[in-house]
Amino acid sequence: MNKNKPQIKKTKRTTLNRFPNRGQYDTDTIYSILDSALICHIAYVYKDEPRIIPTAFARIENDLFIHGSRVAGNIKALASGIMASISITRLDGLVLARSGFNHSMNYRSVIIHGTGTKVENNEEKFSILNVFIDHLIPGRSDDGLKPISEQDLIDTTVIRYPLNEMSAKIRTGHPNDEDEDYNLPVWAGVIPILRQFGEPITDPKMRHSTPAPDYVKNYHK
Repeated sequence: MNKNKPQIKKTKRTTLNRFPNRGQYDTDTIYSILDSALICHIAYVYKDEPRIIPTAFARIENDLFIHGSRVAGNIKALASGIMASISITRLDGLVLARSGFNHSMNYRSVIIHGTGTKVENNEEKFSILNVFIDHLIPGRSDDGLKPISEQDLIDTTVIRYPLNEMSAKIRTGHPNDEDEDYNLPVWAGVIPILRQFGEPITDPKMRHSTPAPDYVKNYHK
């Protein structure tokens, strides 16, 4: 843990008990994981039933935002202010040990706890929704898209989660085997996992010969 960077105050929910040395509580580390990810999973309890949904998200300073249709049941439930847990994970490698029991994965993960509130101001919603676009595809919102309409804003609920109760957990490196297992004649190591994006595929319904912009051709989120 880097104590020279701004730290998030630990709580009972965010303090790591299992492998506490993997815990990270500084905002620089946590925000770097959030900003490199494209999807989160939100878990909550509604009417005594556990629920979980995958969804896109965007971070703006110390807040995380999600959005969805105002008539969707999960969005209405989350907008009501119930407690939720949000998970983001980046998988970096498969760790092959000499013992099947000691196989593992290298990863960077963040867990966030909190209650969401609806963003009511349409001007703020408009700005946040454009940040969503640019979080997924940087530069896209300024490329002549059809503007977000008043009806779009009415039909969309944007929910804000403050980033004040969270922690990161990170595993790196090679397998941790028992001393006697290092004598086994079996390969051990790490298979890296790299996220790669393919060549853009033009929509066949395009009515203009507009070339793919550089932010699309060079996309490497």
